[in-house]
Amino acid sequence: MKLVPATPARRLLLALLLLLTLPSGASGAARAAVNPDWLTPVAPFRIVGNLYYVGSKDLASYLIVTPEGDILINSNLEASVPQLRHNVEELGQRFADIRILLISHAHWDHDSGSAAVKRETGASYMVMDGDVAVVESGGKKDFRYPDTHYPAAKVDRVLHDGDEVPLGGTVLVAHKTPGHTRGCTTWALRVLDQGRPLNVVIVGSWNVNPGYRLVDRPGQPASYPGIAQDYEYTFKVLKALPCDVFLGAHGSYFDMLAKLRRLTPATALTVWIDPQSYQTRVQERESAFQAELARQSQ
Repeated sequence: MKLVPATPARRLLLALLLLLTLPSGASGAARAAVNPDWLTPVAPFRIVGNLYYVGSKDLASYLIVTPEGDILINSNLEASVPQLRHNVEELGQRFADIRILLISHAHWDHDSGSAAVKRETGASYMVMDGDVAVVESGGKKDFRYPDTHYPAAKVDRVLHDGDEVPLGGTVLVAHKTPGHTRGCTTWALRVLDQGRPLNVVIVGSWNVNPGYRLVDRPGQPASYPGIAQDYEYTFKVLKALPCDVFLGAHGSYFDMLAKLRRLTPATALTVWIDPQSYQTRVQERESAFQAELARQSQ
């Protein structure tokens, strides 16, 4: 793993960039919650097959390279876009060759840069149905964070649960895994690595954020109608997905930094094959959801 040294000057620069990146109207709590790892650079690397990591130390972005152009998953923060461009070019690819832009879900840390990516690449922006209104309003229609605004971006294709996104011989399947957002999307694809077919799962999110209301109470309705049932559906979907390579919208979901520390030429493939950790994490997050639902139901 190659990280840029965190000198005092660099830490100050990252802090300033994070403040500038915050959506207009972001609360003091949101500012305090910003994770500096979201902009800490990581050298881009190949995961398996034609799938590459081009994100930061924690905000995950993925590049899928095909003969007909490339697919980018997650535009991240507005300030992430130059970093994404740099990482793509470090891999020997052209940023302008991105043909399709996808996201994990419509929260500002994953989609604030979408307008800039569209403008620079002309990519077709494809978003799950439940998240389209949030994306196109620049966050104003977010059920939990309506005051965190970012540049709105026009959606070119509205996706629905189970839709396929094909390009250059690669096919991604959009699994709607709602709750965290109405249109949270877990991406699944099959890749070939050294002749071996592998099932890749990129988890959109499974977290119940602070302030989410899962049950109706007098004067305090659920964050949106059916949110608890949506989470239950999400865990049912996640448990059923075949998974060899476990990834997610944040590097912390799949212990990316620990895996990078174990990465050697001999383990370049095996370090990412981790089906047991996937099942374990799904079970852990489902238990956390159930505990929160029970607490709110008292």
